[in-house]
Amino acid sequence: MAEHALAAPGARAAPGFRASRIVLYAVLIVMALVFLIPLYVMLVNAFKPLSEIETGNLIALPGRWTLQPWLTAWGTAQIGVSAHGLKPYFLNSFLIAIPAVVISTMIGALNGYILTQYQFRGSQWLYAGLLFAVFIPFQIVLIPMARLLGAIGLSGTIKGLIFVNVVYGIGFVTLFFRNYYSAFPHELVRSARMDGAGFFGVLWRILLPNSAPIIVVTVIWQFTNIWNEFLFGSTFSSYSSSPLTVALNNLVNSSMGVKEYNVYFAAAIIAAVPTLVVYILSGKYFVRGLMAGSVKG
Repeated sequence: MAEHALAAPGARAAPGFRASRIVLYAVLIVMALVFLIPLYVMLVNAFKPLSEIETGNLIALPGRWTLQPWLTAWGTAQIGVSAHGLKPYFLNSFLIAIPAVVISTMIGALNGYILTQYQFRGSQWLYAGLLFAVFIPFQIVLIPMARLLGAIGLSGTIKGLIFVNVVYGIGFVTLFFRNYYSAFPHELVRSARMDGAGFFGVLWRILLPNSAPIIVVTVIWQFTNIWNEFLFGSTFSSYSSSPLTVALNNLVNSSMGVKEYNVYFAAAIIAAVPTLVVYILSGKYFVRGLMAGSVKG
């Protein structure tokens, strides 16, 4: 009966149901605290003088609040890695991530369009090869990529790092767009072709305007991976083209004598801010985009 399936608006929940919800919320709160405690420790200690960290409680709030660790990490004061701090490397990461995200997204959309809307000999093998690229470890491509970058004159440059991240990200992005476009109504594509739309006309006027969910997924995925990437940055960059992750590692490892933990905490938070902002602003669209192509029709 419908009256048994749905509780009345003013009905009270059963005791067992309320107890299970209390247990669920308690578990979620504990897990959230476990996840957030390291961030809390980093944040409060980034505002402490070094003397409080060495002699005080890491969990306690600062006895004397100071912005000096943040200014030092950013580059207002001299630090171990350079007199410029993280500032120039912060810009380098943006110069690497933004073009790499845009280019790989465009190539992935084109690949997904071709693999779903055109059947040709070897298309399944081509897709299998792109899919296999998703599972290739970073370490395997280091030597071949180093030789290629040297041959084309992009070794140690920001353009070279853009190229590396685009090539490595194509497999992931193609997988996203291929799965999304495979669930796209083929009747719309056929109608557009009957109306005279060509190869790029279908992509530009039909598919891309309806691809916002998967584009958001791709941008978040690629930007996060490229921003946090360290191995390619440390292998293929020079001093002037190093991304932020490499500069952060150099900052921690180049300090002589006293370890400035408050500066390290501040620098780590600065490095994490862009990806944190991306997830706060668009994280809810990430799951929606992943699920958008999972149901046919």
